[in-house]
Amino acid sequence: QLQASGGGLVQEGGSLKLACAASGRTFSSLDMGWFRQAQGKERELVAALRWSGGTTTYADAVKGRFTISRNSAKDTAYLQMNSLKPEDTALYYCAATSRVILSSVRVPSSYAYWGQGTQVTVSS
Repeated sequence: QLQASGGGLVQEGGSLKLACAASGRTFSSLDMGWFRQAQGKERELVAALRWSGGTTTYADAVKGRFTISRNSAKDTAYLQMNSLKPEDTALYYCAATSRVILSSVRVPSSYAYWGQGTQVTVSS
């Protein structure tokens, strides 16, 4: 199971750090992703971190502002979000799977495990 936390209300230009804690299985060898879904829109990949090689993938809209990382000893993944914008407002989900091929890393159905979502609201 995955448990996402750290969301909240922040002003434009502020920062938040989301956490995704895993339980029930070994987390360290999983490929991880953070997705978001704004009201009325499809779920989209924000950032992904592959276990093998540590390859990261970011949505163009968040490059240079968001950073995905993991602490395998704590079975936790993080999403550091800086310079937040109102368009970053969404429900954020963490996801994981044993292996995701690079061409499918942005596809939600590629991930087997999902957290419950944490709301991020950015006010202007």
